Amino acid sequence: MSTTDLTAGDVKLAPPGQNDLKPALKFITCGSVDDGKSTLIGRLLVDSRAVLQDHLAGVQRGGETDLALLTDGLSAEREQGITIDVAYRYFATESRKFIIGDAPGHEQYTRNMVTAASSADAAVVLVDATKLDWKNPSLELLQQTRRHSLLVNLLRVPSIVFAVNKLDAVEDPTLAFRNIAAALAAFAQAARIPVKATVPLSALKGYNVVDGKPGWCGYEGLSLLQLLEHLPVTAAESTEAFSFPVQWVEKFSSSSDTSQGRRVFWGRVATGGVQPGQSVTILPSGKTAVVAQVLDHTRQPRTILAGHSAGIVLDHEVDVSRGDWLLAVDSFEPSREISATVAWMDDEPLVAGRVYWTLHGHRWVKAKVKRIVHKLDVNTLAEEDAGELPPNAIGHIELSLQEPLATLPYSRSRILGSLVLVDTASHRTSGAALVL
Repeated sequence: MSTTDLTAGDVKLAPPGQNDLKPALKFITCGSVDDGKSTLIGRLLVDSRAVLQDHLAGVQRGGETDLALLTDGLSAEREQGITIDVAYRYFATESRKFIIGDAPGHEQYTRNMVTAASSADAAVVLVDATKLDWKNPSLELLQQTRRHSLLVNLLRVPSIVFAVNKLDAVEDPTLAFRNIAAALAAFAQAARIPVKATVPLSALKGYNVVDGKPGWCGYEGLSLLQLLEHLPVTAAESTEAFSFPVQWVEKFSSSSDTSQGRRVFWGRVATGGVQPGQSVTILPSGKTAVVAQVLDHTRQPRTILAGHSAGIVLDHEVDVSRGDWLLAVDSFEPSREISATVAWMDDEPLVAGRVYWTLHGHRWVKAKVKRIVHKLDVNTLAEEDAGELPPNAIGHIELSLQEPLATLPYSRSRILGSLVLVDTASHRTSGAALVL
């Protein structure tokens, strides 16, 4: 059953104390500038009683509560009335816990939004009804709404929800919601973006945010919070072959009862699982070994699956350092040629021939941009020829690596399929690349 088929009567809240049974949902709010993202989060926090009274008193302005100030923590954000960096807040209902990321809407802070989206389980894309020609059935969406929707879909955020905000400020909210929802549906279909639901709301008044407002705007579905309570978290990639990026090498641990006096390689299992007796290949050396022992975070021996930290002891000493990968034997074909979709975040445009540092797991490799295949027009969704990618553009590029990497398509693995491009001179994060 699709989330859009759920109604308020389908919600079954767990008894108090049961929210520990469901994993926390990490979601972000994104969209264009001044769509009300910070206000929405403030409303969620206030109406779910996650804000202390003294904190609430500190955001009073002229007798009114400025909900946006609950998340805008930087002085520059408060002065300018905009969100610059990602602010994380935590709250819980009776049925689950939440981690919220308030992502900036300004185009120049797209890099911050991409960072937040890369680890999110869900994205709420806000749309400001007052900025659109809502009386027009063929209305055009804002460019940032389209860009952020494309980005969260490219980053494989599992659940995407459109929230049409500020409908209390238009004279015919039912007509506005109908036309805007139709425009969002047409865009999502053209861009092949799977959407869980489109919800009408007023973050300022609290309509359909925590409590439902049945029949408002002709909508009979769940409130935004009720929808979020039903969304799944990102599943661990345990069905792929084993892969493990080494983060730290513990040299000749004194805990001989567990490590047998050998080095312990610590990190988080990226894909698959690991257990004693398993053969592994070390990248980049190509040497092979057998797993002698697997330790959990408390140093107890056990089998470890994807998404969990592990300490791995091999059956004999092999040269392994931070940044190396332990891989299932004969399951990967490391390559020096990679085709990828890139979200370009640097102030300097991306041009063919430039060399960048590439981070894959904990491994740094130099990469040369061989070719820019095309640039995506976020308005028409057309793939255009381009000699360069300007800041905040999305495009398809080909990379030539100095050393081979073991990657999978991003559609199969968010970890093995993602690369970070870093400027070799300034050390700025320049782009997020997703392996095709």
